[in-house]
Amino acid sequence: MTGFREDGAAALEWAASYLERVRELPVLAQVEPGEIRRALPDSPPEVGESFSAVLRDLDEVLLPGITHWQHPGFFAYFATTGSEPGILAEFLAATLNVAQILWRASPAATELELVTMDWLAQLLGLPREWHGHIEDTASTSTLAALAAARQAFPGRVVLCSEHAHSSVEKAARLLGLAVQKVPADSEFRMRTDDLRDLEGACALVATVGTTSSTAVDPVAELAEICEREHVWLHVDAAYAGSAMVCPEFRWAWEGIERADSVVVNPHKWLLTPVDCSALWTRRPDDLHTAMTLVPEYLRSSDEDALNLSEYGPALGRRFRSLKLWAVLRCYGRVGLQERIREAVRLAEVFEGWVRNEPGWELVAPRPFSVVCFRREGSDEANADLLERVNASGEAFLSHTALDGRYVLRLA
Repeated sequence: MTGFREDGAAALEWAASYLERVRELPVLAQVEPGEIRRALPDSPPEVGESFSAVLRDLDEVLLPGITHWQHPGFFAYFATTGSEPGILAEFLAATLNVAQILWRASPAATELELVTMDWLAQLLGLPREWHGHIEDTASTSTLAALAAARQAFPGRVVLCSEHAHSSVEKAARLLGLAVQKVPADSEFRMRTDDLRDLEGACALVATVGTTSSTAVDPVAELAEICEREHVWLHVDAAYAGSAMVCPEFRWAWEGIERADSVVVNPHKWLLTPVDCSALWTRRPDDLHTAMTLVPEYLRSSDEDALNLSEYGPALGRRFRSLKLWAVLRCYGRVGLQERIREAVRLAEVFEGWVRNEPGWELVAPRPFSVVCFRREGSDEANADLLERVNASGEAFLSHTALDGRYVLRLA
């Protein structure tokens, strides 16, 4: 090591330079499986190396194996949106290096998380009285929500759309719950006509912005059914929830105040670096009962303190709220709205190109910023087209299957 200031300046310069030139790099890593591993030493160094050597290998060895999620040509999956305030705040959080195992282990980290979640609830139009905290990803948030549902209700079945995210099925598997898929309608939304008797179910997961097509399940109707049948309603809005900062998209939030839990990922569409998943519930006592476990060595006299580790699977918790707080402060409501609206506008432009181009077709409605489309012809021809586009290094798209057909996605 040399000096922290010198190395830190070099790292910051590397980061700034990378963001300036990322558009010049091939968006999808152009390497074969195992290639990066073979380029790295088999054994750790006997004596310490300089940090400049780390930066050199980052450039020469690792960067060719990076798929560039911040590249303007990254259109696959759901992009993770970083930003200058989020990047810098992540650096500061690493500097502080606190572990939020208890309130007293870092009072500021805990209380900033509560304030930041309250701010985010206000921005997205969610009830301020709900309990909210930050998990790493929606997979963990959904796991926590379904654990609370299992605690609150006697059933052992989770209902979800055939287009629900795979994290629902994985969470159910971990919790010893069965999954029952509900068919979707012609616009890939969960159908409700057969949801008359939910006997045996403890939870139903509705999605606002499905992974394949960003369809919106009918939350209000599903909330009424869940209330009648005494079933926990969890809303997965990991992607599209961020769009609710814009009032014109809150049609998708109809009935959200009747949900038992909601997850939104600011690291998907709200300029916050991975990882940052916001989980709210109107039933915090059930979540607490499902998650709390305080051994003797963590007991304290802070009777009025809130320990967020008692509301989720992890004991050690990162200071994630700092980067989200920085993003909310530095962009504000107006700045966030501008970026959401611009993403949707660009998707609308692309959708128009596809609609007006002979030989191409749109495959699903476009409520937000994802366009599902395909070229007329076989699934194999579309898959080959995708491979050629991705191999070009100029753009990176992903695919899905809708109504049994291979579909291209531009996100």
